[in-house]
Amino acid sequence: MTETPFPQDPEAPRPPAYTPGSVQPRLNRPVHERYPQIRPTSGYGDPRIRHTGPGPGAGTEQEPERSSKLSARLTLALTVVIGQLWGLTVVVDEWMSGDTGTAWWGAGFLVLSFLVVLGLWLVDPKDR
Repeated sequence: MTETPFPQDPEAPRPPAYTPGSVQPRLNRPVHERYPQIRPTSGYGDPRIRHTGPGPGAGTEQEPERSSKLSARLTLALTVVIGQLWGLTVVVDEWMSGDTGTAWWGAGFLVLSFLVVLGLWLVDPKDR
């Protein structure tokens, strides 16, 4: 057998077993004495609390027609954005290959699709 280059570490001292309580007597007082601002009625009977959170039906759709209209516009706008990204890829590829005529037609497509999104935004100003 070969000898290890480092001697075995002596067994590390173990931490003392946990016992509730503290050496400091001020920390051994009951919670209501340590924190007098916390009262048994804090939360439901506290006069400082005015609103307890959302009421019944919170999170449900209040105006389904508006929601469907916004979802349709969002879907159309996302479709246009995806088309713009594809068009930008084609335009850059054509420009880099030297076909500037096709690149200018593609740039026109990008401007037109931007105008479509702008038109969608202007359709219903009260939804903003």
